[in-house]
Amino acid sequence: MSNKNSVWVCLEQTDGKIAGVSYEMLSEARKLADQLSTEVCAVLMGAQVQDQAKEAFAYGADKVYVCDDEKLKDYRTDSYCKVLENLVKENTPDILLLAATTNGRDLAARLASRLETGLAADCVALNLEDGQLVATRPTYGGNIMADVVFPEKRPAMCTIRPNALSKSEPDASKTGEVIAVAMDADEAELRTKVREVLAKASGEISLTDAQIIVSGGRGLGDASGFDLIREFAQTLGAAVGASRAAVDAGWIPYEHQVGQTGKTVAPKLYIACGISGALQHLAGMKTSDVIVAINKDEEAPIFGVANYGIVGDLYKVIPVMIEEIKKVLATR
Repeated sequence: MSNKNSVWVCLEQTDGKIAGVSYEMLSEARKLADQLSTEVCAVLMGAQVQDQAKEAFAYGADKVYVCDDEKLKDYRTDSYCKVLENLVKENTPDILLLAATTNGRDLAARLASRLETGLAADCVALNLEDGQLVATRPTYGGNIMADVVFPEKRPAMCTIRPNALSKSEPDASKTGEVIAVAMDADEAELRTKVREVLAKASGEISLTDAQIIVSGGRGLGDASGFDLIREFAQTLGAAVGASRAAVDAGWIPYEHQVGQTGKTVAPKLYIACGISGALQHLAGMKTSDVIVAINKDEEAPIFGVANYGIVGDLYKVIPVMIEEIKKVLATR
């Protein structure tokens, strides 16, 4: 049995590869558990994922519950929820964290309903006040940040936005207990089947995983400006991002939006082109290792967080940068 005040993390994996947000949640769970003098338990569901359990120990888990079954190969709400619901009811953790991803949001909502407990969605920070969890999340379209507290009903459930929390350095020497969990539902009980998984053939790098991001904003003038942004990104091997203003204008799909109401990113290099630097946008990218801003308005707030700033017309600046980068790459 688990410590009843324990902090739990539901690990997310795809094709046996654990998602980066899982390590971020484990790192934060370790901090919370240390303050509460309790343990961190992780749950890993999937097919042929047993060997990945040890990765959780390196980021702070004390125990990993592994349900390894072919019926869990592809995510389905019924199968994943049944396993997690049974584990939570049996072990009664105090806090449960899931990823604010497509699957995580789906699973968390169903599970919270089954457990009749509260759920704070899309959280960007977690803290303890007098031993009680306080979760911070954007609200009112990302214009303000709200602190959410939880009633006595447990577990206190949160979904965590990828890249919002810092990931600790892994310690490969750490070990823990792996607990095998049986899948107690047969195929006939599951109401859906995954016939085929179709990967999106966009050819573009995912914002969440990108080490370099080139983003465009209102300063581009119109949708055609993203042709230059994409060329710049392709030269650097980068992902394409955008401000909320550019997305709201219909210049680029929402999946590219960076900010409180878009994706939170933390690349090694973030290049903001024609982005003024509204708080909504800064909240989604200010933890980037290096920030470069290109804007003709020298008073733009983006320069306040940028490591390097270029004041000028992006349509004159970027082509020069592209050519110079190509020259450097040609010598390698």
